[in-house]
Amino acid sequence: EKEYRKAMAPSYDKTIATAASLAASLMLVRSLANELLPSEVRDALSSALASLRSRMTWQHTIVIEETEGWSSNRVYNAVKAYLATRINANINMQRLRVSSGEDAEKMVVSMEAGEEMADVYEGAEFKWCLVTREVSGDPNNGGGGAREIRSYEVSFNKRHKEKALKEYLPFIVATAKAIKDQERSLSIYMNERYDEWSPIGLQHPSTFDTLAMDHKQKQSIVDDLNRFIKRKDYYRRIGKAWKRGYLLYGPPGTGKSSLIAAIANHLRFDIYDLELTGVDSNSDLRRLLVGMTNRSILVVEDIDCTIELKQREEEDEEQSKSSSTEKKKVTLSGLLNFVDGLWSTSGEERIIIFTTNYKERLDPALLRPGRMDMHIHMGYCTTEAFRILANNYHSIDYHATYPEIEKLIEEVMVTPAEVAEVLMRNDNTDVALHDLVKLLKLKKKDASEIKTESKKTEKKDATDDIKIEGTQVDGKKDGGEIKT
Repeated sequence: EKEYRKAMAPSYDKTIATAASLAASLMLVRSLANELLPSEVRDALSSALASLRSRMTWQHTIVIEETEGWSSNRVYNAVKAYLATRINANINMQRLRVSSGEDAEKMVVSMEAGEEMADVYEGAEFKWCLVTREVSGDPNNGGGGAREIRSYEVSFNKRHKEKALKEYLPFIVATAKAIKDQERSLSIYMNERYDEWSPIGLQHPSTFDTLAMDHKQKQSIVDDLNRFIKRKDYYRRIGKAWKRGYLLYGPPGTGKSSLIAAIANHLRFDIYDLELTGVDSNSDLRRLLVGMTNRSILVVEDIDCTIELKQREEEDEEQSKSSSTEKKKVTLSGLLNFVDGLWSTSGEERIIIFTTNYKERLDPALLRPGRMDMHIHMGYCTTEAFRILANNYHSIDYHATYPEIEKLIEEVMVTPAEVAEVLMRNDNTDVALHDLVKLLKLKKKDASEIKTESKKTEKKDATDDIKIEGTQVDGKKDGGEIKT
């Protein structure tokens, strides 16, 4: 080995000397070129050398700066949001940036300047780096101070250039949009002063996980919602407005409002709570509905009693009889024109929800498919709904009282709201569940008494009917005898 090193030593020294001589020659040539060659020739040579260098290297780089002119670069913001979700996969990073927004409890972890991280997309590796540089301001334009320019640089093998531009970056933008939609705060809007919306923050915690509803029915709603939001191109192809209508019907206290909040939280849609009694005319209604944003939910609660919605034939008759000086009211045809008419195309990706306690009172024109596409019955509490409520309020999956409670729930009519109210009264699980047993037994007793009283009333009515019929028969006989 020593002899091999001695043999290689002259060759190594010769190589170093040759490299040094070549470097000195290149510097001399460069110096002479700067002095003797015109600037146009120097620029052409420099461009040619850069082109040759780019062809010889395997790595390409895309630079995404924070700003474009005076406006922010949306791609930069999308990359920042996307890479924040990939930090955990790059635990070797030595420096991280941590910040928080409006929600102080939630921390956002991002890259620090000079750090690098790798990301893999469909088998291709992309290396990201956050670069900062200072740029001096233009004193002639009032920008004397230096400012910091931040940019993301992504490097990759040159054979993945088309994938990076046409697939990877669009994927990052779409992912960042989904993240933003999921994290943005929601609002609920109320109509005030005829044709104006007033927003407040929507903090309702209801989700499909906590909703007291049978799993099969719950899953069918979730599947329908997920299918709806993915069908933009489908609705455009078939020539229909991108909207979906849901009718929630059932007794009070069965969770209609909680379901609406769960839908809003699931889709991250704002809610527009329309109070029809506060709208004076169809034109005011139209202005309100056109003022809604896309990706929103229009809710009309208790539609059967908030306003008198009559058949369109009756509307035409009444309007022809009424004088022109009378104040016009919202009509069924005015509402339907937005739900399913020309004005229904004034926005995209909208959910329309009507609620009622009495479905049979509604005009059939409101119920047909295309207006109310899915009818959801919100019924009394079931055993499955009870178990969800018990887990929500007391974090238990089973208790010794479950068999008795579930047997009673199958025999009596009790709403989820009534069950939830009893479960909330006491933090002690045993006490709360025994109180629920008492409530259910009381309801069973009341139902039994009502049933007995009803039977007595029916029996009495039947007896009275027999007596009346007997009297009528006697009267006929007497009448017949008199006539004879």
